[in-house]
Amino acid sequence: MKLIYASLMAIMLVGCGGEEFQDLRDFVKNAGADMRGKIPPAPEVIPYEPFVYDNITNLSNPFKPRKPDLQAGGKVGLNQPDLDRPKEALEEFPLEALKMVGYLEQKNVGYAVLRAPDTKIYRVKVGNYLGLNFGKILEVQATEVKLKEMVQDSSGDWTERMSTLQLVE
Repeated sequence: MKLIYASLMAIMLVGCGGEEFQDLRDFVKNAGADMRGKIPPAPEVIPYEPFVYDNITNLSNPFKPRKPDLQAGGKVGLNQPDLDRPKEALEEFPLEALKMVGYLEQKNVGYAVLRAPDTKIYRVKVGNYLGLNFGKILEVQATEVKLKEMVQDSSGDWTERMSTLQLVE
């Protein structure tokens, strides 16, 4: 009986080894034979030429600190903030990190309640300073604080920039 089962299995296996899928096998075998990747040529390497900052080109070296030219009529002191003024507590934080969380009024003076990144709560009014750019508070309203910041441009001149802090609900 075992011999009959073994011979039937052998006949069935021989039947499966036919040429039925030979065209598929040939296609898979030859499908990628003529496909070669095309690599573009390497770009031309341009040698590095260092730029020398000297007095001939009249360009200032961006790696040296800027010093205002007093003899050329530079605008030294124009719009410049008071750099000798003692800093207030909220001037150590960027303006974006400060959040207005409330408003209160005492004796007809409006105060904004601000939360700093150190999680402390501060009360500020018109005339106080905050932010990293010498921001002076000009107006305190129930929903916002308006302030004037002083920023230095690339030529070393100081310019005013108006900013606001909105009440966070």
